[in-house]
Amino acid sequence: MTTCPSGLRFLVLAAALSAALWPSPAVRAETVAAEAVAEAAAPRGVPYLTIRNRTGLGDPRKFYGDERSDLKAGWCDIGERRLPMLSSVAEAAPFYIPEEILRVDGIRESAPAALLDAFETGVEDAAPVLFTHGFYIDFEKGCRRATALQENAGLMGQFLWFSWPSNGDALNYTHDEADLYWSVPNLADTISELEGRFGPGRVNMAGHSLGARGVALALAELASRNSGEQLGEVVLLAPDMDFGIFERLLPRIRPLATSITVYVTERDWPLALSAQLHGYPRLGEAGNPVEALDGVEVIDLSDLQVRSSSGHLYHIYNPEVGDDLAQLFKDGLHAAERRNLVQDGPNLWRLQPAQ
Repeated sequence: MTTCPSGLRFLVLAAALSAALWPSPAVRAETVAAEAVAEAAAPRGVPYLTIRNRTGLGDPRKFYGDERSDLKAGWCDIGERRLPMLSSVAEAAPFYIPEEILRVDGIRESAPAALLDAFETGVEDAAPVLFTHGFYIDFEKGCRRATALQENAGLMGQFLWFSWPSNGDALNYTHDEADLYWSVPNLADTISELEGRFGPGRVNMAGHSLGARGVALALAELASRNSGEQLGEVVLLAPDMDFGIFERLLPRIRPLATSITVYVTERDWPLALSAQLHGYPRLGEAGNPVEALDGVEVIDLSDLQVRSSSGHLYHIYNPEVGDDLAQLFKDGLHAAERRNLVQDGPNLWRLQPAQ
């Protein structure tokens, strides 16, 4: 019997899932009705800063492109596709698709200074969290995923999204790497601006995947400027960064933060591919000698259920991760104080499924 190559099996599965999610003529009336309900829902979304180009298109999903540009700001308004057939697929699937039911309804631009003024007023006594996305994220997908993370961790009102010009093409990894490196000075400037507004030790940072590399490099940029910024919690989620390079940078960047937390897992397929591509293990992979990372708390998620097909999106798919982030960002609790964490090394904890 002829076997089906794994890559072909994946494509067949992806095609089948896409077909299942695409509305047939028989359910179009239901779809229209569900979208009408979504229009009446409470406003959702995230404030953003971006260094992408404007496309000039009227479709809010395509408002920004993938070219490098100057700093822009605004609010990304999110609606929800409450489709019965989508809910049934989500329940039957072996993974969860919360961000896939979100849609970008509108973009409201603002001058960056005005956006930050409004954000500063809205945050009040909470600590702001600046989040940076990873590879293969166009602006539309980034809006949806940033909203999903904000809601999973309960960070509404204190969450700000920084979007660099990733082009949303899975085949253009090296192009995205170049754009990330180009974006690092802007990210460092943004961190410095927020620290100046909110004060020492109050600005928290989070980065996912390639964006986590950007956060680490932006901190190194600030350290080289010797401008005296003091940040709060720095969180690197599934960081796509050479473990050895991070280890070498750590003595420079560790003094800038109250704490640095790295989330890892052993079933992150994009990071496994990145390790093959680069020839060195990634910081977000489980199994590295993390005891060498002095002053860093490492959270291993390998005991949790894999709720996304890639294993790379636990920050938006796993409620246990959202709860752990909330305890860190909102309550200021470090690993030894947070629930559902079991210590497994001097600076290593394993997050357990919620009971």
